[in-house]
Amino acid sequence: MITTAATLYNWLLVLHILAAMVWVGGAVMLGAQATRVVRAGDHDEVARFLGSLRVIGPIVLAPATVLVLGLGIWMVLNSAAWDFKQEWVQIALGLFAGAFLIGAAHQSRAAIQAERASQRGDQAEALRQLTRWSVGYWTILLLLVVAVWDMVMKPGL
Repeated sequence: MITTAATLYNWLLVLHILAAMVWVGGAVMLGAQATRVVRAGDHDEVARFLGSLRVIGPIVLAPATVLVLGLGIWMVLNSAAWDFKQEWVQIALGLFAGAFLIGAAHQSRAAIQAERASQRGDQAEALRQLTRWSVGYWTILLLLVVAVWDMVMKPGL
């Protein structure tokens, strides 16, 4: 018999996966778009892309990032099977910390510098900073892919 009843843990897992999908999907799309814009080298396209980051980041990616962490922690607290001492949970938290730190320390600085350069008409510097931003975002995506591997394989169990 199929039942539609779900536990709190099931709902947390669904929301955690959806938030991760938004974060990973956003990383793929932004990384691909940034790469395309850098290769095109068009000043107006660079300016438009940089302007869109101010909207997409806070409205879409920041909430997804916070939800991934919050729901993941809640799932560990909610389940008797999971514990913060488990290797896979520690790896996941480490990968999250790495992605978060790159985003907070590197990405925001590179985006701000790129936008400032674009506004003052320094296209070469705007492209250089956007290239730095793009490399950082591809690095975050790599960390997120490793995190997906960690969630599925659960090393140490």
